Amino acid sequence: MNLLASLKIAIKALRVNKMRSALTMLGIIIGVGAVIAMVAVGSGAKAKIAAQIASIGSNLFIILPGATTAGGLRFGAGTAPTLTVDDAKAIAAECPAVERSAPSLPGTAQIVAGNQNWSTMVRGETPDFFEVREWNILRGRLITNQDVEGATKVAVLGQTVVENLFGDIDPVGQIIRIKKVPFTVVGVLPRKGQSPMGMDQDDIAVVPVTTAQKKLFGTAFLGMVRVIFVKAKGPEFMDEAGRQITELLRQRHKIGPRKEDDFTVRNLTEVLSTAEESAKVMTLLLGAVASVSLIVGGIGIMNIMLVSVTERTREIGIRMAVGAKGSDIMKQFLIEAVVLALIGGSIGIISGIIGSKLISYFADWPTLISIGSLFLAFGFSAAVGVFFGFYPARKAANLDPIEALRYE
Repeated sequence: MNLLASLKIAIKALRVNKMRSALTMLGIIIGVGAVIAMVAVGSGAKAKIAAQIASIGSNLFIILPGATTAGGLRFGAGTAPTLTVDDAKAIAAECPAVERSAPSLPGTAQIVAGNQNWSTMVRGETPDFFEVREWNILRGRLITNQDVEGATKVAVLGQTVVENLFGDIDPVGQIIRIKKVPFTVVGVLPRKGQSPMGMDQDDIAVVPVTTAQKKLFGTAFLGMVRVIFVKAKGPEFMDEAGRQITELLRQRHKIGPRKEDDFTVRNLTEVLSTAEESAKVMTLLLGAVASVSLIVGGIGIMNIMLVSVTERTREIGIRMAVGAKGSDIMKQFLIEAVVLALIGGSIGIISGIIGSKLISYFADWPTLISIGSLFLAFGFSAAVGVFFGFYPARKAANLDPIEALRYE
């Protein structure tokens, strides 16, 4: 008996008991649909984290000042005025593994434009900030070295600030006031979205670092900054860059061998990669949990196929009596089990795609369906059919023809 004939017999046998076949496939449908939907949810979370990592820049370090101590109390990292613009320049010049560094003096301020006002993060930066954060310009221009040297009163705005102060009006060339100091808007940044920590990266106004030091926030001493962003030359240089930065700053700050650092070097890419790895584990966990439904569906197929073998015992005996071999009987029942699993798997794939779209729509959660997950689910459902259909098929093939013909 060839494969096509076996397939026709299998489909005919399934059509005889349509309701029973449909209920048998239900377990596979739910299992495959759940696997596809859960993997899509996990993949969506992983893609979202990857996009957030890309939005902050690649191969990035953040250097924070050390902690201050007063009255025996330590106030945490970032509270001591220990970093300067010259530190940032030295890091870029003397650390071979470093590509760029950008000193930063951030602060919160009220910005006024006409009769509108908005409180936002104002960052004093150099042009290197945009290179380190991989942030281009949407309209106008970025801050230049001439702006930093001359402490000019110019500002580049993020999308959230533009929307709240200007609406649909082009802000380039307009005058805004930051702490009552007039600034000319020279550029608008493209949208970056939320940071991995949930902060709106577009709620920002960037001014020259020297202007922030002299005219907006002041400093405890000349050249002081609160943060230094550093970009390494590549992922393979991250460890070496971290070591070089630490050694250079200890040397510049004259920190003895047994003294603690008065700064903190954080490998931001490493921290965020941990979050991406967590999303990957979550995807595997969700897929594994959903796979349990497939196994339950496979047990249902085995149960129904055993019932089918019992019901068709006399039919099996007649086929053997007219010349059918045990291998033919086994192939026929095995094909019936696989057809059941594959039809259920196909419907399950459609259900999974629809389910993931509904999750994305109602829960506002990104989902990502990959072609690989569809093929994997389809192949797995076929494997379930073969695995759980083998025992009933073997039982049918081993029947004694005489005993089968006597069966009532």
